[in-house]
Amino acid sequence: MTSREPSNPVAHKLAPAINNGDRGAFPATLTPNATLTDDGNPQSLHDWIDREIFSAHGHMTVEHENEDGLHLLARYRNDTWGEMSTFWRFQVTGTRSAASTPATGRRIRSLPITVEQLL
Repeated sequence: MTSREPSNPVAHKLAPAINNGDRGAFPATLTPNATLTDDGNPQSLHDWIDREIFSAHGHMTVEHENEDGLHLLARYRNDTWGEMSTFWRFQVTGTRSAASTPATGRRIRSLPITVEQLL
């Protein structure tokens, strides 16, 4: 399957940063106070992206997008967990990611990325 490029400019920069293992490009798109949840659980942003993306050779194949490229359905894989369908949701302030909307639909302040495994 060919990966679609997210149409939102910020998400458009994050996907290649993940796929290219670019540790500098990924956090450069986030606000300084950005946070993250994984399956609804708050995580240390920098620890999580190192563990789940860069140290584990993460790769994202975008399958579908909504909300102008801020809600992505993607096949995500890494060396730790294998491959799974995931939702990546972003809320953007200016040109940097500032917050995310989890699957519950509730907006959470300063939460740039929510990754939730689909059952």
